[in-house]
Amino acid sequence: MSGLQTKKIMMLGSGELGKEVVIEAQRLGIHTVAVDRYENAPAMQVAHSSHVINMLDKEALRALVEQEKPDYIIPEIEAIATETLIELEKEGFHVVPTAKATNLTMDREGIRRLASETLGLPTAKYEFADTLDELKEAVQKIGTPCVIKPIMSSSGKGQSVCRTFDDVEASWNAAMEGGRAKKTRVIVEEFITFESEITLLTVRSVSGTSYCAPIGHIQQDGDYIESWQPHNMTEEQISEAEIIAKKITDALGGYGLFGVELFLTNKGIYFSEVSPRPHDTGMVTMVTQDLSEFAIHIRAILGYPIPSIRLLSPGASRTIKAWEEKSSYRLKGIENALETPDTQVRIFGKPETKKGRRMAVVLTSAESVDKARDQAEQAASHISIEY
Repeated sequence: MSGLQTKKIMMLGSGELGKEVVIEAQRLGIHTVAVDRYENAPAMQVAHSSHVINMLDKEALRALVEQEKPDYIIPEIEAIATETLIELEKEGFHVVPTAKATNLTMDREGIRRLASETLGLPTAKYEFADTLDELKEAVQKIGTPCVIKPIMSSSGKGQSVCRTFDDVEASWNAAMEGGRAKKTRVIVEEFITFESEITLLTVRSVSGTSYCAPIGHIQQDGDYIESWQPHNMTEEQISEAEIIAKKITDALGGYGLFGVELFLTNKGIYFSEVSPRPHDTGMVTMVTQDLSEFAIHIRAILGYPIPSIRLLSPGASRTIKAWEEKSSYRLKGIENALETPDTQVRIFGKPETKKGRRMAVVLTSAESVDKARDQAEQAASHISIEY
């Protein structure tokens, strides 16, 4: 790299999504630095250099940014000292998409208040609570069943459905165990009866705002286990979803790809959450689109044009999860999984397993979504984790 004058990106968070962003950045000649709280994270295995720090430590985060002097700081997880990113942006560093967007979306309260109270988007009713007693009051206001989540968490950690008032304390304990950044604040949401839930990948770039075909997904305990593209929607539903996605992403600003999560109900479309970065359900785009969500994200960040996003084939993804905590493991059955036509397996290379942790994903394409989902399920059934 010594003879090549290039820009530098710093990934704050180096999991499986960050790994794909790093690969796409390198394809465009970008120098990559991967950062995470543990050694040998997936993106570190492919980046030009890496660092292990506690990204919630304001001083450590600032020192590393000042040391590396990246052209772009790309947050990929929630557990980051976002106040420091705001300060760094004011000093001239470029946070993707913006420090404001990162700060708002890392905190469920900020983004929910922006969506509902400022932009007037349709959302589930909600309340916030800082103590168990406040939570009990909030649940009485919202009613049961309701969904209780930590203000700051990812991949469904700490999230639970409170079905009766007797479940409140268990939900509080789950939120305290699963939340990040030592925050005790939780959000209580009305339980929305939805026909389906989707991710609308929305792109802000020099070419304007554009959208990928909607991605349907199924979650379990707040974390996705299966996704497919395109999800079947009417033209009216797609238009309604795009209007909501444009309003929220315009408010957040900056260039990049956003994962806008929406509920499709018989009363219309409800806003759920937004991530200012590639979305886990969007891994399916690695087999369905001409440009994956990761390639799109990097193009948008760099200010390159994105004249079109083409869906090449219906497809589906299926996650492979661990259910034990071990430092030594291996995945078995890859060769059997790959006997399924039009199938790929992506092993993330995480150094250890944890309960519920995603370790790999199966990706398939087919002439229809139904067939792709069947193929993904079939291929995934062959893969197991051996300890």
